[in-house]
Amino acid sequence: MALKCKNILKKILLYSSLISLNILASNQTKSEEYKSIISEKSNNIQSDLSDQKYNGDNVITVTGNQSRKYALREGGGGLIYPENNVKSVSIVQSDFISRQAAGANAFQLAAMLPGANVASSDPLGLSPQTNISVRGLNNDALGYVLEGMPLNDIAYYTGYPGQFADSENYSQISLAQGSADLDSPVMNAAGGLMSLKFQDPSMKAGGYFSGSYGSYESNRQFIRLETGDIAHTGIRAFVSYSHSGADNWRGPGHDLRHHIDFKILKEWNENRVSLIGSWNRAVASYYPQVSLSEWKKFKTSGSNNLAKIYNVLNDNSGTDYYKLWKQPEKTFYLGAPIQLKLADKIKLHLTPYVQEAYGNAPGGSQIATSGLWNGTQPINETIEIPGAADGLATVRANYNQRSLRSGVNLSVNWKTGWNNFVLGYWFDYSRDQEKQTFTSIDATGHASNIWAYQKGSLIRLSDGSPLLAANFRTNSELNAFYIGDKMSLLHDRLLIDIGFKEVILNRYGINNMPGPQHSANSHTSEPLPRIGIRYKFNNEHQLFFNTSTNFRAPSETALYNAYDPSSGEIETKANTNVKNEYSVSEEFGYRYAGNLLIGNVTLFNYHFTNRQIETQIIQNGSIISSTINAGAQTSRGIDIELGLRPWHHFSPYVSGEYLYAKIDNDLQVGDDFLLTKGKTAVRSPRFQAAVGLTYDDGHFFSVATIHYIDRQYATFTNDERISAHVTGDLSIGYRFSDAVRLQKPTIRMNFINITNKHYISGVADPTFNAKDTVGRHGNIISGSSPDYYIGGGFATLFTASTEF
Repeated sequence: MALKCKNILKKILLYSSLISLNILASNQTKSEEYKSIISEKSNNIQSDLSDQKYNGDNVITVTGNQSRKYALREGGGGLIYPENNVKSVSIVQSDFISRQAAGANAFQLAAMLPGANVASSDPLGLSPQTNISVRGLNNDALGYVLEGMPLNDIAYYTGYPGQFADSENYSQISLAQGSADLDSPVMNAAGGLMSLKFQDPSMKAGGYFSGSYGSYESNRQFIRLETGDIAHTGIRAFVSYSHSGADNWRGPGHDLRHHIDFKILKEWNENRVSLIGSWNRAVASYYPQVSLSEWKKFKTSGSNNLAKIYNVLNDNSGTDYYKLWKQPEKTFYLGAPIQLKLADKIKLHLTPYVQEAYGNAPGGSQIATSGLWNGTQPINETIEIPGAADGLATVRANYNQRSLRSGVNLSVNWKTGWNNFVLGYWFDYSRDQEKQTFTSIDATGHASNIWAYQKGSLIRLSDGSPLLAANFRTNSELNAFYIGDKMSLLHDRLLIDIGFKEVILNRYGINNMPGPQHSANSHTSEPLPRIGIRYKFNNEHQLFFNTSTNFRAPSETALYNAYDPSSGEIETKANTNVKNEYSVSEEFGYRYAGNLLIGNVTLFNYHFTNRQIETQIIQNGSIISSTINAGAQTSRGIDIELGLRPWHHFSPYVSGEYLYAKIDNDLQVGDDFLLTKGKTAVRSPRFQAAVGLTYDDGHFFSVATIHYIDRQYATFTNDERISAHVTGDLSIGYRFSDAVRLQKPTIRMNFINITNKHYISGVADPTFNAKDTVGRHGNIISGSSPDYYIGGGFATLFTASTEF
């Protein structure tokens, strides 16, 4: 009892001192040196408060890493955080992340945020067939950045969340729904920016370990080792390793993932130098995407799944055998975020980075042993392929992508008076090589090498060269210059943020397939101005407004002819003059941050020209990404987000969005036009909402979430759509008291899609029209059925974890 009273008294004294210091710091007549001393003492007191433990209902702890419990400023169980930006930003904090299923990817962790619509193919987040759209803008319209280092695919702009990092290493995930920051190294972010941040290494040596087991023979092991302060140098680091594996929840197949993250950090005065890295190696099994008619007929069974046994005599000639579709990939990201104080009020920010990626997106296919073409050049020989019958052979059609990327983002900030100027330069150079090769298989359907980079495993011609259906290389060079100023006026009540960015992108491509096309070059330059304003009435109420411009060049595949190896005909016609997507967006919002409630409301409006829509095409048996020019589009709507700070251990959260997205013109298809003006844009649900309720008393915790997504159109003529769906997840856990060297040992159960709802989770490849349609000039425009993702089924995952 005496100890408890002593702790309470200590907290009262600390808070009283903190309030007094804040009052002193707010006095405008004090000198900058005096304010600096007060700020330092205030930070020390905040640190003391952060070290306090749980005492009944008094929840104080704010520090990070796995020891973090509640942050004093957070609400909604770690899903909402007070912001002072000139634009809409939502943040997922480590509180929420630590209660979710182990290994959940960044898209799944951001699914509760306003505007975020996540379509996944498996419940555990291992499948690369996962998509996110924000305010109706697809995955490839978002920028992805890890501590200042870009993560987007250099050819298709997409993000692959399974490659980014392990969830245990995130300190936060932020989603700016409207636009990227001026200094962000991305060029496709009309849909916003997802920023990922590693937690900092601990000052104390130790670590964290977790082990998980659950449905579909899923298992996961994660360990992070912390060096602490190395030899009193101030240098600290962590390195982590995880292993994950699970059987497919529908159909045959097994996913396997190995992952390493690390961070080395040195801080002194106002300087900060770090080195971060992430390595990923995975082999994923494919979940077939289905048409609407296939979904209605087979749901999650039958031919909507791949075949478990290879049978060359079945209706698909064995091309549906699951091992022919196994997708291997490996990536490595390395960056060095640096912040240096060059002089009083002048800081340098520098982030050099290098990246390497290799992947194979294969599929089962059949090719002839004779009468083949190499581009437009006939192959005058018969190829010996094992298992061939009647001149046809079932093979594995590989689609390899190897990319190398390096760059640097450099900026200088100069703060003087009420101005904070920034001058920056971003340089990015990449080389992307893509090939389509073929691998023979044995009588059991086994391919000798699923990676397809060993020449001996490929089907070859008599001269030793591999049989190719695609072979092109693209070198891209990007230069971006930006300048801006943040003006803080009226004692920081008024913030005006203006900026300008000029992006110059040059692509130099070579198509190595015989034919009329050899070089494929494109050059573009876009000016991108922006302005934002935020006004604080007081610490609780503020308004913000911003308008920004964005652009996106078409995907690399638009630059190249693709040929049919059975006829030599052009399957996809190259267009090096495809116009860039250009957009103008505006946001106007209100924020409230009270002692108990945090909330914001944002009105948004977009106008697009040459809207780029990601879809998928089948090229010689492989499924690859492509884009459709959807003309002009207008999108507007409202986002709402509310969260309660911990109140009697409860923290509810609510988010919602209303979206009105319309196509502004008829779309040309061949020599005619589809009547699409006024139709609803694809992947744009009119309503969506999420509700979460968190309970955490320091030992027992639970999180229940419900997510609603309205119906979505899959064609530009709106003649096919998917239904609305509701899904729910539940997490229950308990934190034990420290024992010996174990700190906060924890057990938890995660229940994913708890109602086991079978549903279509999203549109994989939208088409112009699903049914034959009469065009503006009276021509019949043939329909093409879109394909869809089948959402992951019910899964449970048990996790035991501890710090040490």
